[in-house]
Amino acid sequence: MARLPIRIFGDPVLRSRAAEVTDFDAALARLAEDMLETMRAAEGAGLAANQVGVLKRLFTWEESDEHGALVNPEVVETSEETQDGDEGCLSFPGLFYPTERPFRARVRGRDVHGDEMEYTVEELRARIFLHELDHLNGILFIDHLARHDRKEAMRRIREGELEQPRRPAADDEPPAA
Repeated sequence: MARLPIRIFGDPVLRSRAAEVTDFDAALARLAEDMLETMRAAEGAGLAANQVGVLKRLFTWEESDEHGALVNPEVVETSEETQDGDEGCLSFPGLFYPTERPFRARVRGRDVHGDEMEYTVEELRARIFLHELDHLNGILFIDHLARHDRKEAMRRIREGELEQPRRPAADDEPPAA
């Protein structure tokens, strides 16, 4: 597996809508594996393909000892009940702001082999799925912030307050198989 460079706010790929996946092949499965490895190394809970510069509708996630990849995801429904919680993003290292999201969501898509999948997710997992789905549509978490928080976030970005992304040290590399 390889660790991929994560694109940081300002990179135009983050505002681009990802394209539907039509080829469910070994390359797609490898991309999903690499994205999971990248996400874990960066201590994230989710990662969308456009965050690593690939405009394909694919995201990976991990929460409570469960993980996966979802291809061509779409929201079937969301709850009217919402949740507020601090949210961050690997493309905005070090920024965390209260963000309102639906408490529950039903999402469908395919796995990397093309098999249909459907999830009903709540709380943190709903936040993760909806955050990553937004990425695939070129929407960023700062777009959901209250006006005063968005203004502060943009000031912090302009003033260079984003943390430097974690770069794996040579000894962090997994052993060769």
